Amino acid sequence: MSMKDLFGGIYAGRRVLVTGHTGFKGSWLAAWLSEMGAEVAGFSLPAPAEPSHWRLLNLSIDETLGDIRDAALLEAAVDKFRPEIVFHLAAQPLVRESYRIPAETYAVNVVGSVNVYEACRKAGSVRAIVSITTDKVYKNREWEWGYRENDRFGGFDPYSASKACAEIATESYRDSFWPRGSFGSKHTTLLATTRAGNVVGGGDWAADRLIPDLMRAAASGTAATIRNPDSTRPWQHVLEPLCGYLLLGRKLLEAQTEFAEGWNFGPADDGVVPVRIVVDRMTNAWNAVRVEFKPEPNAPHEARLLKLDCSKAKDRLGWKPVWSGLETVEITASWYRAWTEGKRGTTLSDIERYVRDARAAGLQEI
Repeated sequence: MSMKDLFGGIYAGRRVLVTGHTGFKGSWLAAWLSEMGAEVAGFSLPAPAEPSHWRLLNLSIDETLGDIRDAALLEAAVDKFRPEIVFHLAAQPLVRESYRIPAETYAVNVVGSVNVYEACRKAGSVRAIVSITTDKVYKNREWEWGYRENDRFGGFDPYSASKACAEIATESYRDSFWPRGSFGSKHTTLLATTRAGNVVGGGDWAADRLIPDLMRAAASGTAATIRNPDSTRPWQHVLEPLCGYLLLGRKLLEAQTEFAEGWNFGPADDGVVPVRIVVDRMTNAWNAVRVEFKPEPNAPHEARLLKLDCSKAKDRLGWKPVWSGLETVEITASWYRAWTEGKRGTTLSDIERYVRDARAAGLQEI
């Protein structure tokens, strides 16, 4: 089966806007959509300084460089491209950075999201919106059970709280302007949110993230400093939640109103492990990786335990994690090793492998 046939062929020839397309997750999504024959446009800040996964991909798309806080520029771009579906990923995505720039974090993640919804509302062409937030939107009680989609929102740090606020704003827009009960009679837009755990994969060079820190150190022959070796997170390859987003987008484009709500996409149990275990797996996958454990006693607060319950996505969307925690680390290490050796990374071949493995694992909806 060709890439254009994936997800029932619904993205082939479809006009798709990705906000945040120059970022880590957004660039992987833009690549996958392009491989499926979608007509992709992007709205984002310029790609960060080299190295840049977006620049390595060298995709030919309709690109507008701008800030989602610039409502006029955003509205003009959406009105010009007239997308049928929007994947909203643009954000200030870093917890530690949010302590340094809290007001900007709220402005980008809350007001920026409202600007995206307003642009979609005014354009009149948008049938589906998949808005990406985070697993950190939940009030974290540091317990061993996974959070479900109907659990309480919260947030200790500015990043987590800003994303929880974005969820509330999204619910308000859905109830006020795109209620499911009046779909087809008063409006034709469905809006859903997605909440995923820590994503890893090739091409992420963001600051204050575990895998990029390890990979930068390996490439330079130095040891990476690990702050919180015993913190437990849900780790998954970037393609896992992206598959969930694409499955969800398909349901919305098919006018299945019951899917216009919040969704969790997290790893299997072997992917919910302490930082120390991820580091061990990475050093085994690539012997250039070296670390030193050096806790910061005065570091800003970061959650120590966080898990998601993804039963709803498994039962209703037919989604499930494909790669084990060990496979995720090995595939990620392989990408960076190829890049370090002077190649262009393995993004497209990783996508092809994921599709094959997903089919073999019984993920029929893909």
